[in-house]
Amino acid sequence: MEAEETDNSAPTPCRDIDICAVVVTWQPDMDVLLALLDQLTAQACDVFVIDNGSANAETLDAAIAARARVTLKRWHENKGLAAAMNAGLQLAQDKTYPFVFLFDQDSTLTDDFCAGMLDAWQRASVASALPVAALGPRLQNPVNARQTPFRLFRMLRRSDNQLGGIPDLFQADFLISSGCLFSRAALGSIGQMKESYFIDNIDLEWCFRARAKGFALVGTDSATLLHAIGEASNNPLVRAGWMVQHSPLRSYYSTRNRLHLYRQDYAPLNWKLRDCLRFALKSLWLLLCSRQRREYLHQIRRGIRDSGDLI
Repeated sequence: MEAEETDNSAPTPCRDIDICAVVVTWQPDMDVLLALLDQLTAQACDVFVIDNGSANAETLDAAIAARARVTLKRWHENKGLAAAMNAGLQLAQDKTYPFVFLFDQDSTLTDDFCAGMLDAWQRASVASALPVAALGPRLQNPVNARQTPFRLFRMLRRSDNQLGGIPDLFQADFLISSGCLFSRAALGSIGQMKESYFIDNIDLEWCFRARAKGFALVGTDSATLLHAIGEASNNPLVRAGWMVQHSPLRSYYSTRNRLHLYRQDYAPLNWKLRDCLRFALKSLWLLLCSRQRREYLHQIRRGIRDSGDLI
């Protein structure tokens, strides 16, 4: 349902360009989600919430009904993260927004996030020799303050390489979808997210497709998003940010999707070589160190078996 809009919201620099955000939800923590929605609307950003069959959807419905600029689309089943992203992106395209953000339900914005991203986009578009498909903020873990680098899957240049000598703009071969700003024009050329991936490696596959089609991906320090990757864990490697902890079921999707992506011509060879080693080491770590090693083994084997059936 769509909440009734009012005309008394204070404008911010974001209103120079109409923008919207897509937030995908599944069993959300309402306090965290509503804080994100309030941050976005306070920065003059319209929001589409796509709910993937949450058990607390009625509570979500009632909370959004009291908020202007927010539209809720509810599904009665979990169709997957990629399908929900695509539904929101399609709404944004139908309403002809030139730019659209994607957010996870548990992310937190810093002040002037939207304005900083739009300013960075305009500067990146001038500095880049290729059309910009997407721009990503600097991600910072709210627990340990560790920042995620902007990565290049190349032999000598690995991460945080400046774009055109501009200190706060960086070349990237991959951007994490949460907080990412997408161009409507680029989405029309590159296509939407791969729905058969369901939940894992969706942004990775889209980024590889974008780069193969001649688009640039850019990261920026002009905006910071507080966002934790993976699940909380007491393991010292996870807490230090060296490893990412996911459930055994997520390991199924991660295994299946990455093996499928290995077979795609548009996936960089250097990434394939590095990720094969990373996948082997992480799988070994899970099978040796996790108390759920039997379930991890089952799900990894199932992912290997099913990877050839994806389209």
